Amino acid sequence: MAAKKVLIFGSYAPSLVHFRGALIQAMAARGHQVFAAAPAISPDIADRIRSLGAEPRELPLVNASLNPIAMVQSFREVRRLIRDLTPDVMLSYTIKPVILGALAGKAEGVPNVVSLITGVGYAFTDGDEMKRRLSRSLAVPLYRSALARSNTIMFQNPDDEALFRKLGLVRRNRESHVVNGSGIDIDHFTPLPLPERTSFLMIARLLKDKGIREFAKAAKRVKAANPGVPIALVGYLDPSPDSLSHSDLEDLAAHGIEYRGATEDVRPAIADCSVYVLPSYREGTPRSVLEAMAMGRAIITTDVPGCRETVEHGRNGLLVPPRDADALYRAMMRFIAEPQLIAPMGSHSRELAERKYDVHKVNDEMLRLTGL
Repeated sequence: MAAKKVLIFGSYAPSLVHFRGALIQAMAARGHQVFAAAPAISPDIADRIRSLGAEPRELPLVNASLNPIAMVQSFREVRRLIRDLTPDVMLSYTIKPVILGALAGKAEGVPNVVSLITGVGYAFTDGDEMKRRLSRSLAVPLYRSALARSNTIMFQNPDDEALFRKLGLVRRNRESHVVNGSGIDIDHFTPLPLPERTSFLMIARLLKDKGIREFAKAAKRVKAANPGVPIALVGYLDPSPDSLSHSDLEDLAAHGIEYRGATEDVRPAIADCSVYVLPSYREGTPRSVLEAMAMGRAIITTDVPGCRETVEHGRNGLLVPPRDADALYRAMMRFIAEPQLIAPMGSHSRELAERKYDVHKVNDEMLRLTGL
């Protein structure tokens, strides 16, 4: 296969390394010339991109919103970069890069425009707030236009694919594909011995849509009934009004729940837990769950798109309804009452991670679909 010039475009520079790093490395290993573009690439991230075999390219986006004026300004920047690099393949992920990448890529004559839908995001998560409705009204026509101009469309779960087809964002006669998330490096995330006592962990940005408020309610009830059971929370505080506040974290600490802040390497936190919890409202494929699965942990997550694909209920974990703190509490209490479930469920999590989510298998499929 002839070597090609590939441009990968994301909205958050560290994600190029953490989520697309293995894909970039696989492309470079096949002899392709790879460029990785995002806003605000730090010197450290730039060095890490180079170590993967790619060249970083700074791509200023006006802001993260879908404001029309900002989108036009950002569109010009993307077109300028494409004209400079003349890629054969352009792969974009997350909402703003997908929209800008497809529109600019087609306008500049990129032969293969690839759109990877890594989750439907805030605009399409259940809820009827004014902000969410406005975001959805902007996202729908932009997505429809962008995906009509994409040569290859990939989703990370079948529910997102079905939703986009139902909304007419992917035309009936267009082919689309489902891949198993971004995959997980099963050699980096390896099984470690379980702690002696049942313990719980959640890793996420501390936002409402991640189910953080349900986790907080359930965790406080579990601690009240079982003060000796360790429960930990890892993640970034967010400036959004939907985020937990410092006073919320102080309240959790007062109830015996340990907040560990954000961390670059989540493996020590996962090693300290026996059951991983993510009560999210919707995901593409939740990476933190895959990391916990690869390390041999039982899972509690919600029966929603993206999350439900990671759990075979009763086999490697438990599925609970979204937005239901009582159901989450009961699931956590079940593991306390029946700790003998944890080890076999953790073993099944690892087996599922190896069989379905191995990053090399996922990337091989993505490279096949993109002709690389």
